[in-house]
Amino acid sequence: MAFLSPNYTKNENRMQDARILWADDEIDLLKPQIIFLQQKGLSVESVTNAMDAIDLVASEDFDLIFLDENMPGMSGLEALAEIKALKPHIPVVMITKSEEEHIMENAIGSKISDYLIKPVNPNQILSSIKKLLSGKTLVSQKLNMGYQQDFRNIGMAFFEDMNASEWMDIYKKLIYWEVELSNSEDKSMVEVLHSQKAEANINFSKFIINNYEGWMKQPVGQRPLLSPDIIEQKVFPHLNGEKYSLFFLLVDCLRFDQWKIFESILAEYYTIDQEEMYISILPTATQYARNAIFSGLFPDQIAERFPKYWVSDDEEGGKNLHEADFLQELILRNRLNIKHSYTKIITAEDSKQATDNYMNLLHNDLNVVVVNFIDLIAHARSEMNIIRELAPDEAGLRSLTRSWFEHSSLLTLLKKLREHKVKIVLSTDHGSIRVKKPLKIIGDRHTTTNLRYKHGKNLNYDEKSRQIMTIRKPEDGHLPKSTVSGSYAFATEDCFFVYPNNYNYYVNYYRDTFQHGGLSMEEMLVPLVTLTPKN
Repeated sequence: MAFLSPNYTKNENRMQDARILWADDEIDLLKPQIIFLQQKGLSVESVTNAMDAIDLVASEDFDLIFLDENMPGMSGLEALAEIKALKPHIPVVMITKSEEEHIMENAIGSKISDYLIKPVNPNQILSSIKKLLSGKTLVSQKLNMGYQQDFRNIGMAFFEDMNASEWMDIYKKLIYWEVELSNSEDKSMVEVLHSQKAEANINFSKFIINNYEGWMKQPVGQRPLLSPDIIEQKVFPHLNGEKYSLFFLLVDCLRFDQWKIFESILAEYYTIDQEEMYISILPTATQYARNAIFSGLFPDQIAERFPKYWVSDDEEGGKNLHEADFLQELILRNRLNIKHSYTKIITAEDSKQATDNYMNLLHNDLNVVVVNFIDLIAHARSEMNIIRELAPDEAGLRSLTRSWFEHSSLLTLLKKLREHKVKIVLSTDHGSIRVKKPLKIIGDRHTTTNLRYKHGKNLNYDEKSRQIMTIRKPEDGHLPKSTVSGSYAFATEDCFFVYPNNYNYYVNYYRDTFQHGGLSMEEMLVPLVTLTPKN
């Protein structure tokens, strides 16, 4: 794949076209710096007092202001308040002779953009201007160059026989570049990344198809970490007699890129002790993956051991109503003598109760909290046009995730918990993927309705398609046989199943929605993180 050369010149002249206002009562001593900037193509207007600076800001437009802190009459800090009231978005650089800490704190608290201490040399001034006026452009150029350098390394890895851990490393790299490039001013490399990510999913699907049924026959330790393993392998080991309360937070349908949004917010309050991934089982649907987590069993083992709790896809009834029962049995099976709680947050009232009750939870050895909101966003996006407008793509989904998390009771709870001696393990049951390509399939009335996987007795589809994974014998995938028996079919990459009836209507209805249940990096490679409160 060939790259387009980055357009460095597009914004290169932005700094040269800038108008700068410089207010300093000793402006005559700064003539060499001003001449230096003018030779760089910058327009510099100078004044000797704060009042003149305020008058100019009120009547003219400037891209940047240099403001001396110590001027006769009105001080620089007083002028700063007036300038921010007039035009709050103009970056202001405070310049002062004083290194007193309180002056610096006041300036920073007043939202200055930079802080320089006299004497200043021309290169310091130029550096500050570049950072404030061309910083985003320079960062974008650096990011694009960085991704171009990594592009070949990632692409070459697809030709190697990678294991699960290596696939996780590749996915982490792709998510890093996706998040960084989507936040960049220059979007020229975003489509290249999306193409490489699609290629990665093609190869990841082959990897899963070739290895998944083999993993089902291997014991823990010889296979990658899977859904039934995470509580016994990654949660219970923290119950080692330490004098803290352990919280296991499961945020339903949390993709790895959404976790990175959480991380950027939580970094102020928590230390990330360990960030890793595990592989969600198939189907990557709540009934299968989450029940496997809390039972420590595969779905067919749950159906066999707890027949009164397991509800098949084609049967009526809630399919995730017994997670607390599964957890209780898993604790007993591991002979743990602990106090524990199980809390599920679905409604606003659930959130309020969990937050209000957090002090009582601190008396337990283990507290499990399940938060359903992210999954609700994904499903609501399929049904509500307003959610589609807010989250039209992956970047929009991350933005919506940030907005929710910053104002959520979950973050409120985490802020309260950081005041206490706790350990937190945060994870999910599966992720989701934005589906784009329809696949025709035919099934009888007992066939499951999920867009990313189908289970039924008489499934009819193109069995030669490389975009479908088939498990013909459910027991080979540790999947239960329902009353209709039959096989399982999973959509891979960004495909989704559609029946021939009203085909075009359903294709248009579901294309570009976020779905789960199938096979992709976004659905299967999910975060598993350990957090400790910062002092």
